[in-house]
Amino acid sequence: MLTALFSLALLGTISAEPAPGQSAAPTPQTAATPLAADWRPIPDDDVLVMTLAGDRRVVIRLAPAAAPVHIANIRTLARAHWWDRTSVYRVQDNYVAQWGDATETKALPTGVVANPPAEYGMSAPKLAAELTRADPYARQIGFTADGWPVARGSWLDQGAEAWLPHCYGMVGVGRDMAPSTGSGAELYAVIGHGPRHLDRNIALVGRVIEGIEYLSALPRGTGDLGFYKTEAERTPILSIRLASDMPATERPRFDYRAADNPRFAAYVRDRENRQPPFFTVPAGGADICNVPPQVRRRP
Repeated sequence: MLTALFSLALLGTISAEPAPGQSAAPTPQTAATPLAADWRPIPDDDVLVMTLAGDRRVVIRLAPAAAPVHIANIRTLARAHWWDRTSVYRVQDNYVAQWGDATETKALPTGVVANPPAEYGMSAPKLAAELTRADPYARQIGFTADGWPVARGSWLDQGAEAWLPHCYGMVGVGRDMAPSTGSGAELYAVIGHGPRHLDRNIALVGRVIEGIEYLSALPRGTGDLGFYKTEAERTPILSIRLASDMPATERPRFDYRAADNPRFAAYVRDRENRQPPFFTVPAGGADICNVPPQVRRRP
């Protein structure tokens, strides 16, 4: 059985920039409107660019603080061009799209750790912005200064461990049964309602920040757990590269919206209490997966 069997990405991609060919709609100035200084560059080494057949590009922001060994593996795999001519071989409705070597025969490059530590949590980071209410999976939810959604403190224990939550667009590592942790060669992106029950059971390594539609709109697999039954159904991967390894003229550059300021806190409050005229009943809180971190292509 594929190593992906027991794998299924912080949330759908939210961009402050209009899609190519579209005009930006005027944005009213509010307390939640970011200043220019609130946008900070994502390092090119933390940007992974996947090109699918049909000139479709999916861009992933990596989260090295959450899973450093897995991220080191992913960078090694990308620099070795390991994913070239592999495929998206599993698309399960309301769950995940998964990619890698469907044949399970491709050798890993030298230097890749086959089973890294179980990087399912991290030492508790300081939260720059918090949501008003906790959720069923954590006692505390919020955002780190660099814009990552974070949950902390299980209801089953009093530990201070924190983790990235499984929200739409988050990217994780496929693995076999524990103690397998997955090398990072098999990855998936969440394309449905956030499967938060997977939190702290699988390593999350990043989030799709552009092109999630090229994964979420793929035909669903009709095999068990959404695996495609035939090779012809799979979507070929032409390449996966770190932005830092791409020519400067082709390199996509992105900014994240920092959370360490009152404007982001106001953004969180706005998401917790949607305003009239459309909304007439405020919720008084929000699921962490309904407060998407914001990313834009660099102007």
